[in-house]
Amino acid sequence: MKEQQLKILKVMNEATSRMDINMFAQAVNLTPEQAIEQVHILANEAFLRKVGAGYGLTEKGKNALKISAQVPEEKAFCFYVAFDKPLGFSSRSIEEFYRTIKQVTSDSIDFHLYRGDFERWIEEVLQDNELADVVGELEGYGLTGEELRKALLKAIDARYGVGDLL
Repeated sequence: MKEQQLKILKVMNEATSRMDINMFAQAVNLTPEQAIEQVHILANEAFLRKVGAGYGLTEKGKNALKISAQVPEEKAFCFYVAFDKPLGFSSRSIEEFYRTIKQVTSDSIDFHLYRGDFERWIEEVLQDNELADVVGELEGYGLTGEELRKALLKAIDARYGVGDLL
């Protein structure tokens, strides 16, 4: 999703009153014509839905905002392969976490899952108890390596539809 489209979703989500097209376009730094075009694209892709004379966010639109919301740098999830062996990857959002899970070594995924690191970060930093519970349950399945990676990605995707949004 384009940064401009995320900005449109964010402005629509945070709006406390109705805006005419000129106010909206100014708020998202576009011309009225460009704003209308982007809103139509977002509606066609099911991020927005028609509500009376205007538009509102769909669940998919709300999820797009959730997965892109960044936590402060000091709360980023830092990936390791073992104690004192950082990989140099970190994630500040669900989107970054999902993308990083796809590329880090499976040893790192095993290391963090079985220590409860993923579950704890998701619960405490992202404040998503539902996803934290599902990730915590993965420990009981005894999965490792690529099977564990796939299960973790599937859990995140099931919660947020990340695969559809990226």
